[in-house]
Amino acid sequence: MTVDADLVIVGSGFFGLTVARRCADDLGLKVLVLERRTHIGGNAYSEAEPQTGIEVHRYGAHLFHTSNERVWDYCNRFTKFTNYVHRVFTTYRGEVYPMPVSLATINQYFRKALTPAQARGLVAEQAAELDTAGASNFEDKAISLIGRPLYEAFFRGYTAKQWQTDPRELPGEIVTRLPVRYTYDNRYFNDTYEGLPVDGYTAWLERLADHPNIEVRLESDFLHDGPLGKAAVVGQVPVVYTGPVDAYFGNAEGELTWRTLDFEQEVLPVGDFQGTPVMNYADEDVPFTRTHEFRHFHPERSYPDDATVVVKEFSRFAGRGDEPYYPVNTPADRQRLLAYRDLARGERGVLFGGRLGTYKYLDMHMAIAAALSMVDNKLVPHFRDGAGLTSGGVDA
Repeated sequence: MTVDADLVIVGSGFFGLTVARRCADDLGLKVLVLERRTHIGGNAYSEAEPQTGIEVHRYGAHLFHTSNERVWDYCNRFTKFTNYVHRVFTTYRGEVYPMPVSLATINQYFRKALTPAQARGLVAEQAAELDTAGASNFEDKAISLIGRPLYEAFFRGYTAKQWQTDPRELPGEIVTRLPVRYTYDNRYFNDTYEGLPVDGYTAWLERLADHPNIEVRLESDFLHDGPLGKAAVVGQVPVVYTGPVDAYFGNAEGELTWRTLDFEQEVLPVGDFQGTPVMNYADEDVPFTRTHEFRHFHPERSYPDDATVVVKEFSRFAGRGDEPYYPVNTPADRQRLLAYRDLARGERGVLFGGRLGTYKYLDMHMAIAAALSMVDNKLVPHFRDGAGLTSGGVDA
């Protein structure tokens, strides 16, 4: 059977739909998008909770932010953004603190009124307990950066719940930095642009896919046999694959490890449960890592004043059949990924991208930027200039 498309894209998340739209707009290609789920949008999919009408992000809160002007301009072609600014708080031993750790957090925790210089000095003094260069595990590395008191209050329990592992058993290399601000700025992100799509994520994603040259087929699993399966498609038309790279190769080099999330959603008979969109829970005896109250993401909307939607988030290792979220990226994973990159280079006419296809945790703006680059650097030269379509292995 001949595939009736110029390009097949596997996965309808932001990476896949951005590639599809640019190829349809700029190259006039007929694009077929295959999505194994019952809806478009990947993990960015959102929907109205039936009882309240409150928009809920089904796969966890998605906050859009970027300093990439090209990405911002491109996104604004398909959605307008609210002026939402993300701020996070954390509960520790019955008290609420602003996060990330700021001058306000430090002064509240130590019951002091320190200046920025005094706070820097205090943290430096406490961090001197351990040498960063010699710190081999997560706990020691974190203490060497911010000191034991702040680490034990705000990071130890939260990290243990996120990874289901004692932080002393986690490698120190996963600590790239622990944000500490010596100002009272409690804005969570530092990017130039920030906001939430005015009409919601699903409306944005649907507009991306709304083009006469783009067809999206839901409940279509590329890795299963069939007329649109891998065996039938690869070699006939170019493919952009955004599913799990290990699954593409039948886990030939072993399964990559991921963290996944579980959610418990409930409608409560109150107009406001926690007064903020996201509340972290740093205590290890609280089983969930955070709670989302989705009405607060869109205060400009008219939502019921007698009901609210609250979602508890739990973190664990992903098993077969779970939705993968965060790459664990152990040394064994990195070795497997190198082997998959070698296999990917040998695939004829297949490019690998997106969070799952590259085994990288990509924020939305990063996925969109990577998709724009793939079109610029791989697909335009191929379709417009006749250049060969070769994967660099696993293309971010």
